[in-house]
Amino acid sequence: MTSTQILTMLAGLLGGLAFFLYGMSAMSGGLEQMAGGKLEKTLKKVTSKDFLGFVTGAGITIAIQSSSAMTVMLVGLVNSGIMNFGDTFGMIMGSHVGTTLTSWILTLSGIDGNNFFLTLLRPMTFAPILAFAGIIMRMLSDKDRKKNLGLILVGFAVLMVGMNMMSDSMASLRTSPSFQSMLTAFKSPIIAFLVSTVFTGIIQSSAATVAIIQALAFAAYSTADPITYQIAIPLVLGANVGTCMTALISSIGTNKDAKRVVAMHIYTNAIGGIVCVVLMYIVNAFAPNLMSNKVGIVGVAVIHTLFNIANTIAFTPFKNPMIRLCEKTVKKDNKETHTVFLDERIFNNTPLAISECRRLTVEMAKLTKKAFMTSIELLTDYSTDKAEKVRKLEGITDKYEDKLGTYLVRLSAGELSSVDSHSVARMLHSLSDFERIADHALNIKEVAEEISSKEIEFSSGAKVELDTITAALKEIVDMTVAAFINDDFETASKVEPLEQVIDNLKDELKARHIERLQRGECTIQLGFVFSDLLTNYERVSDHCSNVAVYTVQLNADNLDAHKYLNRVKTDDNAEFKNNYEMYKEKYKLAKMAE
Repeated sequence: MTSTQILTMLAGLLGGLAFFLYGMSAMSGGLEQMAGGKLEKTLKKVTSKDFLGFVTGAGITIAIQSSSAMTVMLVGLVNSGIMNFGDTFGMIMGSHVGTTLTSWILTLSGIDGNNFFLTLLRPMTFAPILAFAGIIMRMLSDKDRKKNLGLILVGFAVLMVGMNMMSDSMASLRTSPSFQSMLTAFKSPIIAFLVSTVFTGIIQSSAATVAIIQALAFAAYSTADPITYQIAIPLVLGANVGTCMTALISSIGTNKDAKRVVAMHIYTNAIGGIVCVVLMYIVNAFAPNLMSNKVGIVGVAVIHTLFNIANTIAFTPFKNPMIRLCEKTVKKDNKETHTVFLDERIFNNTPLAISECRRLTVEMAKLTKKAFMTSIELLTDYSTDKAEKVRKLEGITDKYEDKLGTYLVRLSAGELSSVDSHSVARMLHSLSDFERIADHALNIKEVAEEISSKEIEFSSGAKVELDTITAALKEIVDMTVAAFINDDFETASKVEPLEQVIDNLKDELKARHIERLQRGECTIQLGFVFSDLLTNYERVSDHCSNVAVYTVQLNADNLDAHKYLNRVKTDDNAEFKNNYEMYKEKYKLAKMAE
């Protein structure tokens, strides 16, 4: 071959590989967007049964077209503590089988014949049509689902064009002596296995390597020295082992259980691959003619599928020994206490990232409620243990707000659907309010410390009044958190009327305190403590109102708390008035003694 021919061939091969990988990435992205947070929810539900895990792992891998991406997702979920290492076995094996679908799709490139229907099945016939349809959907549709479907079609078309480019680039090699020499170099199964492993590790895609093997098989099929089973089998096995590199890289900086997920991924592929190579040598020794049969594009797909199915069947009875092997390989450090808060590995999938952020925001809401309720208990039953608990909970909510807020801001800077953008905005607003409620819980704890240390005693009238407003505060916090967690519009709509009642109670309590002060029933010192407590109460109810408004506006185009509150308070809103009167009666103060 001349240098020009070699350059042309390499340009076509590398260009085709680039199109293939980009098309797979685009198609995967569209499918993930359509699946949304259902991926995470599905993964959590099926971890208890290996068969369900296998089916789910295969299904998700088929959807996102990458066993490596599936394994990386599992690494992140285990690293975050969402899943247990032992529950990932079925999903790992399912992902191995699921990734073989790509090779079957690529067998369409080998369809030959002049029949109209056969011509229609050829990639270069339908790929441009799919690409055009996808672009039209992306440009003209205003619905996210249709836009994502358009991205899937475009990605699939680009993938098939890339495969066709790789096949065409090798067409000129069929009569090339250099090409025949290269194939001869692969006569050793061990060399073929190692070359395929290293190459796949570099490009980090077994699907792309198998596609190249299929292109090679197609190019060499009609030559005097075609690719045989003796060459194709180790090449495909090497691709399965090499794809572990992506998961291996993703495990850097993770905890021990997450590293064990990668160990399972490597062991099942590597042990299965080595055993198959040994079996191939044994078969070749007794039936050499069988291994010397030539392999076409379909044959490569068959090898890829049979290996992964056989591997799954072979390893399933040895699940527990494999788990123990991984545990011995990656030994747990008893001193390891690090817990990952947000794992970046599972946030390449935007809907999954939003779903995980939502889960963590719910956790923060629960912690905030616990901090507030504990601080209230301190007012009547002070203890250093409870005070320390409030302090720790407030510190934890600060970390939640910092890390979740930072990630959500980064996430909002990307391209989000209208639904996802609304969800991110709501969480960002709510995070700040939950964090502030925890801050006020800490303030209340300090007020309780002062009351306890100085042995402050409120008058009987002040105690009754504080009990009334405290009960109202406990109800509004409980309602707010419940409405947020359950996306409960009806409960959230009751928060603002109660907030108005609490504001009025606060004003009335301050007025009554001044009267007691004037009559000499209260001291200046008590007045400061009383005022601090009421101020914190009022701020807590204000933040509850904010969170509730964001929940009420779940279906609105934009989050605008002030606009909503002005409309509710100024319009003739019967529901608001009824709820307000109900809470006003419920938390009515007894008449002040003359």
